[in-house]
Amino acid sequence: MAFLWHEGLSVRSLQISKAWYAFGCLLAERRLFASQQKPYSLDDIAELINSDTCQRVLFMAGAGISTPSGIQDFRTPGTGLYYNLQKYNLPYPEAIFDIGFFHINPKPFFEYAKELMPGRHKPNPAHFLPVLFDRKGKLLRMFTQNIDGLERLAGLSSERLVEAHGTFLSATCLKCRKDYSLDDIKETIYKSEVPLCKKQGCQGIIKPDIVFFGENLPEKFHQCMSDAQDAQVLIVMGTSLEVMPFASVAEVPYNTARLLLNKERVGSFGSRKKDVVMTDDIVGGVKQLVQKLGWMQDLQELCTR
Repeated sequence: MAFLWHEGLSVRSLQISKAWYAFGCLLAERRLFASQQKPYSLDDIAELINSDTCQRVLFMAGAGISTPSGIQDFRTPGTGLYYNLQKYNLPYPEAIFDIGFFHINPKPFFEYAKELMPGRHKPNPAHFLPVLFDRKGKLLRMFTQNIDGLERLAGLSSERLVEAHGTFLSATCLKCRKDYSLDDIKETIYKSEVPLCKKQGCQGIIKPDIVFFGENLPEKFHQCMSDAQDAQVLIVMGTSLEVMPFASVAEVPYNTARLLLNKERVGSFGSRKKDVVMTDDIVGGVKQLVQKLGWMQDLQELCTR
């Protein structure tokens, strides 16, 4: 004992040192074990989804799920919408969806709108995937940036669908706020004309109910934001996750399993232990997931009905 005191070390401090040493060894062992564990995989995602306890799968989707249906995305060099707008003589590409510019010159938007009109394109397996999850009792919600209406056309109910950037299926007069349906204005749009309000003495521009830059997102988006905290699995398809506040939905709790089906890694994907990233084409990735789930026949029936 005298020797220990002579060296400046008490029995108590020695015990504490041993405890810290043991803790350090345990921590190192756990880190080694974690490093030796296999990465989270598509098989793990499928097993979780197929479990009886999994009933809250959250989807997020962007323009990439509609490109296999023949609709341009926005940012792909050479083929994206923003790359091919030179013919409209816009001050900058995003002006086509800028509410300030629209008030000044709505014609470029309505020229482009012909390409987005519902009825020109058909849903593909990526649009049917959330519908399949809903039928299996697994779907919490589908958040989409798309305005093409293909999720609805695939059969997804409005209760399960959050169209964060609005819809082309309805429209509103910017002057008197009179409501219109797509059928009321589509012939005018096909003629490359700007639809004007029919209310006597109004003549305001009728704008489809899609969200332009400078406008607020639909109230339903904000009401459903809490879904991100309740999700057991998050599946993100065909979005760059660059546009806020939509992109913030992907920041689910850290231990929530996340699957990305996209042509490239986006957002914070790959930074969590339960992240799975598939940089395949969208439809190919969807089919791989469905094959793992054992639901391929169900998907085929949905797609061919």
